[in-house]
Amino acid sequence: MMQHLSYPDVVSYAVPLFIAAIALELAWIVIKGRGGRYETRDAVTSLIMGAGNVASGIVLGFIAWGFFMLLWRITPLDLGNSWWIVALCFVLDDLRYYWVHRFGHRIRWVWASHVNHHSSQHYNLTTALRQTWTGTFTFMMVVRAPLILLGFHPAMVLFVGGLNLIYQFWIHTEAIGKLPRWFEAVMNTPSHHRVHHGRNARYLDCNYAGVFIVWDKMFGTFVPEQDEEKVDFGLVHNLGTFNPLRVAFHEWAGIFKDMSQPGLSLRERLMYALAPPGWSHDSSRQTSDQIKQEHLRDHPEDRGAAGFN
Repeated sequence: MMQHLSYPDVVSYAVPLFIAAIALELAWIVIKGRGGRYETRDAVTSLIMGAGNVASGIVLGFIAWGFFMLLWRITPLDLGNSWWIVALCFVLDDLRYYWVHRFGHRIRWVWASHVNHHSSQHYNLTTALRQTWTGTFTFMMVVRAPLILLGFHPAMVLFVGGLNLIYQFWIHTEAIGKLPRWFEAVMNTPSHHRVHHGRNARYLDCNYAGVFIVWDKMFGTFVPEQDEEKVDFGLVHNLGTFNPLRVAFHEWAGIFKDMSQPGLSLRERLMYALAPPGWSHDSSRQTSDQIKQEHLRDHPEDRGAAGFN
């Protein structure tokens, strides 16, 4: 069994391409007067969040790597590192990403880490860099365990995860409209991912795919972008701040504040961490499902329309 296998750090190699793409997008917006908007403070916040994500990976990366190598030592399987094994790993890891992403919107503990990525009210390539600092604390690394136990080397799993991340960079833009139908049918695109970043009722909690949009179509979470309803980017309740510390930690603080309220049962305290975002013991807030239902009460003509199935 291979103990030592290495792949290039593809995300680091892609950084110059990220910078060049951001410059091109900004130039396009300025010259054409369309295709999105940049706000200096918002873009700087996204860049700081991206740098913090890299720093947290350097400081805490040993935790996930140690866990993965422990699994590698106990699994009797080793699929090797031929090109088709790497390709298969890429596809299966994208399925893994779909579920981690879906958990990130349906479990508040995981949402506390992911919410910062949705906190910008703009949608441009810098938004792709607005990444979490606290992913390790969600314990979502366990979702990669089946891949390693099936015989995919941990280094390979992290390599294809890096390729997945690079793919997702370019879909964070308004400068690209809808692409050819055959491509939109299979792959995640700017149109599909714009929907994912929307705070409109019909666009909440959908299009979780990383690379292949087919997962959303298979599991019933796909919603197409509607020409008649422009995507409103951001959170249901926007933060109103560009402070990176608040962006990174506000939801964690909210969880602990809610869980420490006096007079709650143990179940209610746990629900504040494990229920969908917006859950409250006294129904004073709304989950995304409740927001959708309220919209349907006010707009019954939308029943059965995209986003309200």
